[in-house]
Amino acid sequence: MAEAARRLDTLDVRPAFTQEDIDALNARYAGVPTLEMLRDLLAGELAGRVALVSSFGTESAVLLHLVSQIDRDIPLIFTNTQKMFGETLAYRDALSERLGFTDLRVYRPDPALIAAKDENGLRWSYDPDGCCAIRKVEPLQRALKGFDAWISGRKGFQASTRAALPLFELDKEHADGPKLKINPLAGWSKDALNAYFAQHDLPRHPLEAEGYLSIGCSPCTSKVLPGEDPRAGRWRGWDKIECGIHTPVDGPSEDDPIF
Repeated sequence: MAEAARRLDTLDVRPAFTQEDIDALNARYAGVPTLEMLRDLLAGELAGRVALVSSFGTESAVLLHLVSQIDRDIPLIFTNTQKMFGETLAYRDALSERLGFTDLRVYRPDPALIAAKDENGLRWSYDPDGCCAIRKVEPLQRALKGFDAWISGRKGFQASTRAALPLFELDKEHADGPKLKINPLAGWSKDALNAYFAQHDLPRHPLEAEGYLSIGCSPCTSKVLPGEDPRAGRWRGWDKIECGIHTPVDGPSEDDPIF
C-alpha cells in the first residue's frame, strides 16, 4: 500500500496502474464528494492523462456537467457505432456545445472491419456480441490509446450486475497496458441524479420521456417497462447485459472476440 501511494503521489512517467493502486484510490476517496474527487484528480495527478467517455445517454448530462466545471478541454470521447439514434447524435452536439467542451472526439468503426465482418449491417440481429465488438469495443480501444485513465458514467443502481460498482477499477483490456477506470457516479441514486438535473437545469435526452431509460444503438434498444431494471431495454431477448466495454462487476472478465 505504501508503495502504491508513493507511485501515485510522485507521478512517474506513465506508470502502469496496479490493483494496489486501485485499492489505494478507493480508500483515499471513500466518502469524498464527487466534484471534490474529480477536481483533485483532473487538476492534479491525472491532468493530461485522462479521457472522459460518454454515450450521451439519459443520465450522461450529470457527469458531463460535473467535469465541465473542472476542465472543459478534457478529451471527450464518443463512439458512433453508425447504429445510433438520430436523437442521440443531436443531443450529443447540443449538450457538448452548451457545456463548453472544446475537444469532442468521435470514433467510428474501422471500415475494413465492417466490410469483412458486417457487410450487410445486420450482425446485431444474429450476433450482438460480435456487432458490439467491431462497432463499439474496437473504436474505443483506439480512442483510449495513449491515455492512462478514463472516466465512465456507470452507476450501481442501473442493474443488479452493477450493484457492487467501485469508484475505481483496473481496466486490463488495452494493448498499451492497464488503465485506471473511474466511475464517479457509482454510488449515486436515481433520485440524486434527478435532483442534479433539476438543480442545474440540464436538458434531458429526448427519448427518455418515451420510456427509453438506457439508450444504446437503435436496433438493440427498447422501452423499459415498469418495475424493470433501467437497462432491461438493452438487447432484450438476448442473454447479454454489457456491450463488451464493461464486464459485470460481480462476474469474471471475459475477452470479447473482435476478429
